[in-house]
Amino acid sequence: MSLFRNFIKPVYAHCDLPCGVYDPAQAKIEAQSIKAIQEKYDGLDDVNKTRALIIKEERAELAKHHLWVLWSDYFKPEHIEKYPDLHDKFWQATKQVSQCKHSTNPEDGQKLLDQIDEIAKIFWETKKA
Repeated sequence: MSLFRNFIKPVYAHCDLPCGVYDPAQAKIEAQSIKAIQEKYDGLDDVNKTRALIIKEERAELAKHHLWVLWSDYFKPEHIEKYPDLHDKFWQATKQVSQCKHSTNPEDGQKLLDQIDEIAKIFWETKKA
């Protein structure tokens, strides 16, 4: 164990790691994939519709994962003080991911993208501070 301690040095960071490892773009990329599938879905044959739904489900889980990582690992109490609706924004966005799982309507995918953009705006404002 002492060998391990020689390699791991304590570092101050307001989040789990020093900033630079978190980015809302990861959630946005997955949401863009969800919306693209929703846009193409009606034009697909039955076999590809099945494949599209499986991929959409996977992308939705990844989008939710990336949102949760931002929420639980990056944002801290001081961010909630400055942005009191931040918790609700994350809750609404993760609920929208679930809606996208049930839907092939691109409007649902666009709503998720818009919600992620709102979170990203706050994220980048906190990075400037």
